[in-house]
Amino acid sequence: MQVSDILRVKGNTLFTAQPDQPLMDAVSFMADKDLGSLVVMDRGQVSGMLTFREVIQQIVKNGGQVGNTLVSEAMEAKPLVCSGATEIDEVRRMMLEHHARYMPVMDDQMLMGVISFYDVAKAVVDSQNFENTMLKAYIRDWPDASSSDAGNAKQ
Repeated sequence: MQVSDILRVKGNTLFTAQPDQPLMDAVSFMADKDLGSLVVMDRGQVSGMLTFREVIQQIVKNGGQVGNTLVSEAMEAKPLVCSGATEIDEVRRMMLEHHARYMPVMDDQMLMGVISFYDVAKAVVDSQNFENTMLKAYIRDWPDASSSDAGNAKQ
């Protein structure tokens, strides 16, 4: 299974922020839309990733306040990225290794979407459930042992 399979099911709605945007505006938007992340775009290019992790770290740096901080001051400037062709097992490994909960999906320089650790976990569980269903159906249709023995006795 590839990242493109997740995006196909998830859809391609993208939520972004600008680096010169006040952090409070971005945080309010994230809270209003119930989002865990925003891709930071600058002149059509991905310039960073803003998640609640970065927001909380910035608030701690500011003594418990968002203040006049800009998105560019809080964002992860070099986010972990993948492509649509990346295998889910590789994405899972990368996310675990780097403690990343969100990953932009890029096709060359074009942002195709964002996948979350939840999206990856759901895809894996759905795939396993489908495989289990197919295996159970196969086992249920397994030829009866007595009929296969009878077939062998006639030969």
